Amino acid sequence: MNLLGKLSLDAIPDEPIILAADAMMILVAIGLVAAVTYYGKWKYLYDEWLTTVDHKKIGVMYIIVAMVFLMRGFIDALMMRAQQAFASGGSEGYLPAHHFAELFTGHGTMMIFFMGMPFLIGLMNIAVPTQIGARDVAYPYLNAVSLWLTVSAGMLVMASLAIGHFSDAGWTGYAPYSGIKANPGVGVDYWIWALQISGIGTTITGINFFVTIMKERAPGMNLMRMPMFTWTSLCTNILMVLAFPALTVVLALLTLDRYAGFHFFTSDGGGNQMMFVNMFWVWGHPEVYILILPAFGVFSEVTATFSNKRLFGYASLVYATMVIALLSFTVWVHHFFTMGQDATRNSVFAIATMIIGVPTGVKIYDWLFTMFRGRIRFNLPILWTLSFIITFTIGGMTGVMLAIPGIDFKMHNGLFLVAHFHNVLIPGMLFGLFAGYHYWFPKAFGFCLDEVWGRRSFWGWTIGFYFAFMPLYILGLMGMPRRMVTYDDPAWQPFLIVAAIGALFVAFGVLAMVIQLIVSIRDRDQLKDVSGDPWNGRTLDWGTASPPAEYNFAVIPEVKDRDAWADMKARGVAYARPDKYADIHMPKNTGAGFIIGVLSFFFGFALIWHIWWLVVASGIGMIATVIARGCDDDTWFVIPADEVKRREDKRYEALEKAGVV
Repeated sequence: MNLLGKLSLDAIPDEPIILAADAMMILVAIGLVAAVTYYGKWKYLYDEWLTTVDHKKIGVMYIIVAMVFLMRGFIDALMMRAQQAFASGGSEGYLPAHHFAELFTGHGTMMIFFMGMPFLIGLMNIAVPTQIGARDVAYPYLNAVSLWLTVSAGMLVMASLAIGHFSDAGWTGYAPYSGIKANPGVGVDYWIWALQISGIGTTITGINFFVTIMKERAPGMNLMRMPMFTWTSLCTNILMVLAFPALTVVLALLTLDRYAGFHFFTSDGGGNQMMFVNMFWVWGHPEVYILILPAFGVFSEVTATFSNKRLFGYASLVYATMVIALLSFTVWVHHFFTMGQDATRNSVFAIATMIIGVPTGVKIYDWLFTMFRGRIRFNLPILWTLSFIITFTIGGMTGVMLAIPGIDFKMHNGLFLVAHFHNVLIPGMLFGLFAGYHYWFPKAFGFCLDEVWGRRSFWGWTIGFYFAFMPLYILGLMGMPRRMVTYDDPAWQPFLIVAAIGALFVAFGVLAMVIQLIVSIRDRDQLKDVSGDPWNGRTLDWGTASPPAEYNFAVIPEVKDRDAWADMKARGVAYARPDKYADIHMPKNTGAGFIIGVLSFFFGFALIWHIWWLVVASGIGMIATVIARGCDDDTWFVIPADEVKRREDKRYEALEKAGVV
């Protein structure tokens, strides 16, 4: 028996581009290890970060993961744009067809599962517990497990670059393209196990935050006093819990097809490939709103804060959010209008798709009315919001067009759909995440981000978006299919060159964002936030220190208004010293989550390469870790009241020195 299963030296790719990328990735890893070793930070890294159960630190690590995959996913996009810009008139370009297919598969997979999802979960971790006046999430240990499952799944995606290859069946993995006959290699298996492991982590997150929001709110904070970001997070987590099991099941069935010779999705064995499409999009369209709803919550917070006004139409925004969450499960068939349903069925789902645009429109009008006659401060979060409103409206209108089956029949497999999809997700999700990143950065780190380089990044992204995707609408109307590695029609090339130029503008935006972070860290003393409230915020999260203590609140606040922190400032009690402090119970750090994450990586890797002894060993290791953690009764520690008072006195001294109180 081969102890390494299917793994051999042949798994190392021999393409120069991939080898160069592998070398760069290895050098970065060596550099990071060397830096941590040189500065003697291994113990600090393990004690404070790898084993933490603090929701704020977990949120930061989620966002770091998201930023890494943003870079990787954007590089894939840049390579695709360069290939299509020059692969015209008989030219084969610089990418082989299979590599191009891996790029668009990896790009979609990474941007949705390993950039968008970790980013929004990171923001929820940073903001939601403090917005509701809680000391932590309901299940801190499970929160850490969710993070490390996501990290391990992301590491599997990264490993596919150096060992074997990634899937070339598209990010949707449609059967039979993802079946064992069409894809006998390990690429689809990398895709399956990365999504399966990360999906389990996401489901756990959904349960955790649902319970946190429902059970951990401060006294006086009823549901209609919750901040809008908390409301959208609540609906998002409900969607996670309901939608991700569908993805888990369809991936499990595909696994049985590939590993055990089953025929769920192969017609020659009595299966039905359309069942894969149905089950995938039962998850897939709610996933769009899982990505977008938290961004809508960010826009609500930002609009109210930077307009110095109460949020207009709060109740309508709450109801619109719930309606969007509900309707998201009624529209999945519009993803396959062209695949053989009867006209009646197509009409029902077309109407449902159009209706879902109504509550979205309600939100946009509420944000506009919030800004109306407001004293708007044009900081970076509101700039991202304004760009979103304009750009997302275009994407939404094209979505209503594609909801018409007759138009969808023409546009379905063309670049018009690609343009629409990005026109919704980039401004609707990514711009919202960037707004939240700039908005809550001082809360997480105690200093603000540099505005100059932030504005340069903003304009790079905004201008780049229009140059990169508006030509794709035109190409779609001209009949260009998507996923083309080469093409013969010379009329398409000028538009693809413009799209490639747009990608370069976006590249500048990405680079400027990196420079912004470096400059901000360098100038952190000048950008320091002492008050904990640099934006004159309206919700409870701005009533804590920047960064907050591990317990968030020395005394749990009592909420008397929807804009709890603004109300406290208006009543003059925002910075009132408590009469006394009590002992605070907090969860202890644990290495169990990190260990489970490491073992899950080996478990997935072993399944991909059929290393069965490692599958058994890592599986037993994970079960043993879970049992050991479950049997550990020493999972809490106490911060004495005297220590709490000492910390809070020090904070009040800083506030007095800065003239805040």
